[in-house]
Amino acid sequence: MKTRCAWCGMDPLYTAYHDDEWGVPVHDDRLLFEFLILEGAQAGLSWLTVLKKRNNYREAFSQFDVEKIAGYTRRDIDRLLNNAGIIRNRLKIESAIRNARGTLNIQAEFGSLDAFLWRYVDGRPLQAARKSVKEIPAQTRESEAMSRDLKKRDFNFVGPTICYAFMQAVGMVNDHTTDCYRHDEVLRLGRQ
Repeated sequence: MKTRCAWCGMDPLYTAYHDDEWGVPVHDDRLLFEFLILEGAQAGLSWLTVLKKRNNYREAFSQFDVEKIAGYTRRDIDRLLNNAGIIRNRLKIESAIRNARGTLNIQAEFGSLDAFLWRYVDGRPLQAARKSVKEIPAQTRESEAMSRDLKKRDFNFVGPTICYAFMQAVGMVNDHTTDCYRHDEVLRLGRQ
């Protein structure tokens, strides 16, 4: 039996996410945007709740096509509020649209969402060596800076804790605990 980070438990969906995605460096703008929106949707909920709805989110939010979402209208908001497959929170839905518009502005200014976000870690994953989940911070100075800059660009649901969870998810930081079999694998990925 493989030793995993204590947070992922035994749910097959959660363990697959832990084993295949969490902490793996992401440089694709569409996937980065997806994680940014899903992390914001998670606020106040468990990540497992969001994972269970992830495919529904992809379908409901045009496969996280930033340009399409940026053009959503009141009719789209109403459609999403009536979609039982996603988290039906008006503020979170409106935030996704607002953040899509902000992403288009970032892409115009920096060339890509990837270039903008990865500069908070100088383009390379931060490599943590935490022995237990208790050592993992809720936020860092990097996530605080990211949050501040995103808010200046009119993003919503991007507080420093959400930004840090995002950084962990997309591999900007390797927070697999040192006893987890994925720690060293993700460490090697970050060096490539």
